[in-house]
Amino acid sequence: MMNRTFIQSLFFFLIVTSVSAQDVVTFFNKSDSFFKENVVNGKVKYAAIKSNPETLNAVLATAKGLTVSKSDAVTYQAFWINAYNLLVIDGIVKNYPLKSPLDVAGFFDKTKHDVGGKSVTLNGIENNLLRAEFPTEARFHFVLVCAGLGCPPIINTAYSPKTLESQLQKQTVLALNNPNFIKVNKNKVQISQLFEWYKGDFEQRGSTVDFINTYRKEQLPEKARVSYYPYDWTLNEAK
Repeated sequence: MMNRTFIQSLFFFLIVTSVSAQDVVTFFNKSDSFFKENVVNGKVKYAAIKSNPETLNAVLATAKGLTVSKSDAVTYQAFWINAYNLLVIDGIVKNYPLKSPLDVAGFFDKTKHDVGGKSVTLNGIENNLLRAEFPTEARFHFVLVCAGLGCPPIINTAYSPKTLESQLQKQTVLALNNPNFIKVNKNKVQISQLFEWYKGDFEQRGSTVDFINTYRKEQLPEKARVSYYPYDWTLNEAK
């Protein structure tokens, strides 16, 4: 016969695991509803959220105590991508009205947030919990949205474990085929400073142009003269 203590421990473990899994599903569902309600054409209804922050607060309350394991990579990545985007919105709303996230000192690198069982900055989520753990996944840069117009647009759905791969691919393809993001004039190509700041992420298997061409329908010229245009930190606000 099985040891009674072992059976009790196993039963407790299964209950805790089941509750935790349900909480994660609840987080994704709440996040999805929030984004659907408050994101329009890649921009965020900050004023509306400011006047009625209960839904955002409820989503972040759910996220606060959750723990997600790196062993379940798609759930882990989807959780932290959503958490990042939600916390950016929360940071803007708490300081609203403003014209840019840079109007708030330490917005990305000093302000800590209680989420996922951790106390972490936005840069900590991006650089330590995502980029450092999955160093070959450069597509993170097209789904983490910094509240500036220079960033790829935020989508009006949550990132989900079941659809994460297709969502990462779709957003990367959209960004790299957007003429306002990749500006082509014959053999002169202007690209976002994003590619300058995170150059190492994009040049793991070749040049930055090689990376961009992997996702483009119309290839950049082989001898393209590449320069960087200034990042637009203007708030991505839906009017």
